[in-house]
Amino acid sequence: MRAAALALALLGIAFGAGGEARAQEASTEAAPARALDDAALRAACFDLLGRPPLEAERAAWLGRGRHEFLDHWLSRRETWSHWVEEQLYFFFLIDNFRPENERVGELPALLASRKLDVRTAIHRIALSPSFDQRNPGADTFVTVVMEQLNGLRVQKNVRELEVGKGIYDGKPGTFLGKSGSTQADLLRIAIEDRSFVQQLLAREYRRLVRAEPDKAALTELVRRFQRDPSVFPVLLREWLLSPAWDMRVRTRTSAPNRLWIAALHVDLLGREPLPDEARRLRTALDGLSDTGPLRSVLARVLIDSGKVQLPAKAEILDPTQWIAGLFARLLGREASAEELRAFATAFHEPECRPQTVLYALVTHPEYQTY
Repeated sequence: MRAAALALALLGIAFGAGGEARAQEASTEAAPARALDDAALRAACFDLLGRPPLEAERAAWLGRGRHEFLDHWLSRRETWSHWVEEQLYFFFLIDNFRPENERVGELPALLASRKLDVRTAIHRIALSPSFDQRNPGADTFVTVVMEQLNGLRVQKNVRELEVGKGIYDGKPGTFLGKSGSTQADLLRIAIEDRSFVQQLLAREYRRLVRAEPDKAALTELVRRFQRDPSVFPVLLREWLLSPAWDMRVRTRTSAPNRLWIAALHVDLLGREPLPDEARRLRTALDGLSDTGPLRSVLARVLIDSGKVQLPAKAEILDPTQWIAGLFARLLGREASAEELRAFATAFHEPECRPQTVLYALVTHPEYQTY
């Protein structure tokens, strides 16, 4: 049996029809809610850092309190760099439209040091030339402002759209209850409005918790933010310590291409992709409706590149333990007894190499989720 065929056999035999269900069942048997097991640690790193944990981070944080992890990372530049990237992606400010000016570039450091709040950060992004170039003309610009910044559907707010277009063109008007006469006024009014806060907190909650916030709870969140925008990191901490986030860990969702690319590099190479590497691979994947086949090809190319550090087959004295470690590190869960038997049996086939086992795991649909 050829190595590639053996890897495919592992996909079918080991995981089987109920593989994804077993994955979710395994996640429900996690460590105590406030302690970091592999599932929670991997999910928290994806949510805050946009990647899985590096091996040193995994060794440092497994079994420790989630609150310690959050206290550490919510004050780090890397967390806020990922947060800014998520905002740029939300506004489609990527590739040729990515802001390159210093005022946007310094946002992660300022957010990490609490010298700037997230409302001011988004205001800076919206004021950047890239935002204007991405949304040229009064109609497009005001539509994006209303829908993406304020969560208002223009079809239901035609008057605000027309007034906003007039302000964009330099005509004085009252937009969202406040007077303005310039494009800068339009953005200031939009971001100062309560609807902006509600839109921001609701979409950030959905991004991290993958659920709609309770209406009463959202009202209270908005009230707290309006009183002091610097409370946002506190809100993030509360969300990631909540039972709702525990449920998010148990209900995996498909990883967007940018996060999958980061995961593959961290898991296989022990480092994040370089910006050009990430951009090139994301562009190739984003153009496809079904990314699965190309993801498998990219994983195969990386595994066969010789850059992935793996022990020789003869050096793996306990294949079952080694395979169990891969399940924990790559999938964030324990392997079932059936999976371990299937993988260990296949491992002893002459054609099977450590690369074969690794390929079977990182090309399985479960690895495509987080």
